[in-house]
Amino acid sequence: MSLLAPGVIPLPESMAPGEGHFPLKKETAIRFDPQLLGLAESFSKELEVASGFAPRIYNEMLRIHLPSQIRLDLDPGMEGKSGAYSLEVRAEGIILTGKDVQGAYYGTRTLLQLLPPKGGDPLQVAAVKIRDQPRFGWRGMHLDVGRHFFPVEDIKGFIDWMAYHKLNVFHWHLTEDQGWRLEIKKYPKLTEVGAFRESTPPYGNRDSDDGQRYGGFYTQEEVREIVAYAKERHVTVVPEIDMPGHMAAAIAAYPQFGNDDIPGYAPKVMTRWGVHPYTLAPTEETFRFVDDILTELCELFPSEYIHIGGDEAPKDQWEASPRVRELMKKEGLKNGHDVQSYFIKRVEKMLAAKGRKLIGWDEIREGGLAPSATVMSWRGEQGGIDSAREGHDVVMASNSHLYFDHYPLPAEQELAKGVEYECIGGYLPIEKVYAYDPVPVALTAEEAKHVLGVQGQLWTEYMKTWDKVEYLAFPRIAALAEIAWTPVARKDFADFSRRLGPMLERYDAAGVNRSAFVPPAKRETVGGVKVSTSLGFYQNHWPELAHDGREDSFFWADRELRVGDHFTLDFPQPRGGRIEVVTGGKASKNGDRLEQGVLEASTDGANWVKLADFESGKAGGALPEGTTRVRIQVTGAQTNWLIIEEIRFAE
Repeated sequence: MSLLAPGVIPLPESMAPGEGHFPLKKETAIRFDPQLLGLAESFSKELEVASGFAPRIYNEMLRIHLPSQIRLDLDPGMEGKSGAYSLEVRAEGIILTGKDVQGAYYGTRTLLQLLPPKGGDPLQVAAVKIRDQPRFGWRGMHLDVGRHFFPVEDIKGFIDWMAYHKLNVFHWHLTEDQGWRLEIKKYPKLTEVGAFRESTPPYGNRDSDDGQRYGGFYTQEEVREIVAYAKERHVTVVPEIDMPGHMAAAIAAYPQFGNDDIPGYAPKVMTRWGVHPYTLAPTEETFRFVDDILTELCELFPSEYIHIGGDEAPKDQWEASPRVRELMKKEGLKNGHDVQSYFIKRVEKMLAAKGRKLIGWDEIREGGLAPSATVMSWRGEQGGIDSAREGHDVVMASNSHLYFDHYPLPAEQELAKGVEYECIGGYLPIEKVYAYDPVPVALTAEEAKHVLGVQGQLWTEYMKTWDKVEYLAFPRIAALAEIAWTPVARKDFADFSRRLGPMLERYDAAGVNRSAFVPPAKRETVGGVKVSTSLGFYQNHWPELAHDGREDSFFWADRELRVGDHFTLDFPQPRGGRIEVVTGGKASKNGDRLEQGVLEASTDGANWVKLADFESGKAGGALPEGTTRVRIQVTGAQTNWLIIEEIRFAE
């Protein structure tokens, strides 16, 4: 059995194979450090699920002989960061040592992944020696419940999978223009009114309405339950109350805290996606309202950080408000960006008084960043780079690589399965997630110390059901885990792809509604055929993909076609048979098929015989015996580019 066959994700810092296997059997017991009682109990139950029997647990203070044991230990003097651990599997037993309780817990996640995904008889673990620690302290996953609401049990299950992948921050986006999801005792209308909207855009028509009332919220008791559940799995829940924008639902519940002195003021819980104009008014009454909410929030969530959003706050209402213009004059604020900064700085002081730190999306930089704020950089990396250079901590959450609401496969492939596969847009294959490095190359080593970590985002406009959330989260969450945990020098996508196979089996066995894993195309042809062309290629749609034997890859030229452009194949050995060429594809809105061209063959590389003219983008014919070259020749200029899906041959 290959050492990596069980599919450990994220890949540990170091792994060295040993000799033999440790058999997990009914006599196996867990010996634990007294501080690890809770972990020993929960781990025994997890092993029961995997093996069918629960190992008995023994406090290491009991000096009794155990013929087959898993030892859970602690060593605070171990080198490494919080969360570090060592794991040694030998034929005679397993020793797992954590630098702290968190490290011991992560070691058990690795040990579970070392078990075969489909079990076995006997159930055994290959001998191995592992030293491991996290690369980043913030390894996060975000979930928006404002657009769509999900039951407590689904949230718990998601936290389970986060912990399984050694992710440790659950960023819970609790409020939106389309719904307020958190019970606040002092302001009951936030959920009585703000938690429900009158309609939702249906899949396939985002500018329409389904006419069905929709909503829901979490009681404070449910929140405490989720926070406690996450804590047991070493996951911190960071709540987000998005302000001063994305507040339409709250303002619909309490209109006096919006800009009610402007013409046409009529707040409501929004029924369409996008950015809406309703922002909180920067008045003393509103700040008391915000402070009251944060007081209850901090009682529910013990996290060091409180996320206050700060993104996409339109300035129109502020600039139209006589009351805000008066404030601007009084405080020397030049424009709406300055008002945004004024608002965020006031909120930061509230949180500081409660012993908490403010974190927000990179728009909180507008007008000047609050002194101790941490920036979550989503609009690319620049907000994170600028903030780190200024001495602020940052979490990288770039929409280019970490927005899991984008299509996991090309949009045309997803939508061909049904309108319910609609996403907001974009295309984010798992290999692109994996390629991301959270430390921007523009930062110096000293500046890079301000990068706390990395986070994936699940915005749920197009996730009406939990099945859809899972479909977009898995398996990309595995790639996120590895860029968050594994040393960058250890990353290798081909190796990750091999280890992902067993992980996919685990997802399937657990009933996770994951999307497919389609390995990226390689720049190589079938049978060593050589390709030459006068055309360049768009993105990674290399010429070789026109003859790589895959239906999901294709060549795509990067410009319009001119007379005389060619696409030529050279065979390593002369051949005959038939050829079929299909051009054009769904990836292009214009089709990008060849309108005027000929398909030609040559036996000597110099003289050409026409096999067929292209009609409706297709051409084919019988190859002369001994053909060494085939050529597609453009005979008429066209403004559209060219896609060649696959050049096929048959005997």
